[in-house]
Amino acid sequence: MAGWREKILQHFTPQLSKLTLAADPDGVLLEEGILAGIRAKGFELLPFDDHIAFRYAYESKYRAKWDRGDSTELVVVLRSQSHELSHLPFDIFQAGRKLSFCLTDLFPHLSYPILRSLDLSYLDALDGALEKHPQPNLGDKASCDFILRHVFYMAPEIINNPSELLHILVRKHYQRLIIPGCLEDRFLEVLSLNKTFKDWPLEQIVPKRELFFSFLQERWPIYLERLMAPDAKEIKMPLEKYGLEFSGPADLPFGHDDIRVYMDNLFLEGMLKPVVFSMPEKLAQKWVSVGIVFNEKTWEKDHLKKLIRSIESSVPEERSFYHEWISFALKWANLETVSNASGKADILDDLSEQCGALRETVDKAFLQWLFCRYAGLYNQPPNPPVMLHHIPGFLANQVNNAPEKKIAFILVDGLSMGQWFTLRNVLQSQIGSIRIAENGVFAWVPTITSVSRQAAFSGKIPMYFGSSINTTDKEPKLWEQFWLDNGMRANRVGFLKNLGTNESFKMVEELIDRPSLKVVALVISTVDKIMHGMQLGAAGMHSQVRQWGEEGFLERLICLLAANKFDIFLSSDHGNVEATGFGSPKEGALAATKGERVRIYSDDILRALVFDQYPESIKWPQTGLPENYFPLLAPDRRAFIAENKRTVTHGGISIEEVIVPFVQISIKS
Repeated sequence: MAGWREKILQHFTPQLSKLTLAADPDGVLLEEGILAGIRAKGFELLPFDDHIAFRYAYESKYRAKWDRGDSTELVVVLRSQSHELSHLPFDIFQAGRKLSFCLTDLFPHLSYPILRSLDLSYLDALDGALEKHPQPNLGDKASCDFILRHVFYMAPEIINNPSELLHILVRKHYQRLIIPGCLEDRFLEVLSLNKTFKDWPLEQIVPKRELFFSFLQERWPIYLERLMAPDAKEIKMPLEKYGLEFSGPADLPFGHDDIRVYMDNLFLEGMLKPVVFSMPEKLAQKWVSVGIVFNEKTWEKDHLKKLIRSIESSVPEERSFYHEWISFALKWANLETVSNASGKADILDDLSEQCGALRETVDKAFLQWLFCRYAGLYNQPPNPPVMLHHIPGFLANQVNNAPEKKIAFILVDGLSMGQWFTLRNVLQSQIGSIRIAENGVFAWVPTITSVSRQAAFSGKIPMYFGSSINTTDKEPKLWEQFWLDNGMRANRVGFLKNLGTNESFKMVEELIDRPSLKVVALVISTVDKIMHGMQLGAAGMHSQVRQWGEEGFLERLICLLAANKFDIFLSSDHGNVEATGFGSPKEGALAATKGERVRIYSDDILRALVFDQYPESIKWPQTGLPENYFPLLAPDRRAFIAENKRTVTHGGISIEEVIVPFVQISIKS
């Protein structure tokens, strides 16, 4: 365990005090390893963010247990300085043991503003770097330089040529390094002193992942042309011939050893797209073939084999950070999309055993990780959002930072990450100027609409909307109330649901026409309807999602919102998975909700009765859920339906159901 964690966890001794109050201005107690360590010692954390919500949770969940004689130990976390602990309710302030944690105490020789900007997942690397390279007190710039060099291995002062710069940027964006703006600014400041890169679009391609890969994509055909004319020392055609959007060199050193090592994965995992080339057969035996479109089935099969091997080697572990699983989910979704593309049935038959073994490996690893780390996710800060209920807070920050902004939040009910990839490919063919920044968020478990969707619109965990947890009727009010609480007037907030057909588009047009409109939520229900009627498995699901995308509703919606100057964000409440029945419980009225992947009971005794019939099922803990809400999940990729019957459904904890897309969409001018 990293030394900085030990300094914190040593303060949490079981049976010392049932109530601990912790001032935590930098959120270090919310770091995933710290959370797991505190929970392993028997403590539960409750952030003090909202007075009313806190009092409800404290009285109903903890005081009630203490009154019954239970020994639950609670840590109340205040995201403020230690002297502000006195702002807690008086009865709690008097009763609790008081602690305080701050980054300056853990890393005293580095600049506090720079430290505070750093994602907590990098504190292990920082701790290790300081142990190897002890430092005197450093100012802002020196702290940036130290962290860039020793945590991110990005030392701009020693970058001297295009291959060195390209290597660093490929690694940064491929690995999805979370580098704060102040460090990127310092990187650009130092790099700008090197005249070698004066024509490079550094302000675009250093911070923006999607722009960097667009920069590479438009130069890839030029590199292929160069390979066909090896005697040419430079590209002599005017840049206009290539229609380049980005400035900078037309000819990039893709073949350099440090860059080439990434190229297979960039194409296999969908960051770059293979291109049509006039003489593909002449390059078929070279390493660049991964980036060229071939029509032969043998090439497609080889491509899929390589993708499977790439994914096999990158499955995260039980102690991995949440963003590692999100990155992996994007790779997994690409495999899902490629596998379920039309015309792949015979190829998949040959690879079915390998795919099945990989799926089992992923399911097992993800399940172990969920039980270890999922309970700590909902306490994470909302920038960037980690779970669906963080999205409203993230959007509110966007508005607070730029009051002139207008925000559109599109929620596509039931859309998995892989099906988003299918839709994305359609959108890219429909809107040539579209820009998409992709990420993911965690849905709530159980992954059903009434739980996850209300969280996504209310900005609250399900514990706080227990009275409506079985319905979606209150979503418009929850969305409006969130924005009212954040200072927005009601006439500036909009909400529409049951969208997705061209007939429903008129309602959107009328709403967007409102001059006062500032934030709008739009719920598209078509994908969920496709899923609940699906008879053809995952491949049929992708086919129908693609067909719906080609009908043009989403394209028209995005173009309308962009034309009206909205910042567009898209997500989903849950994904879906192809599952096989292993029997349907005969519980009568025992279950409050009878889903195919989950049963919900109002009492743990009732859940236990059905669990005894299906001992392979999973008693999901009440993490963030109401007191009278007890989920029983179908195991693996099975469902509570007739044995051996196949279905496409949701409610469980497969990676396809839990990690859903969160993307920002724009159209370049």
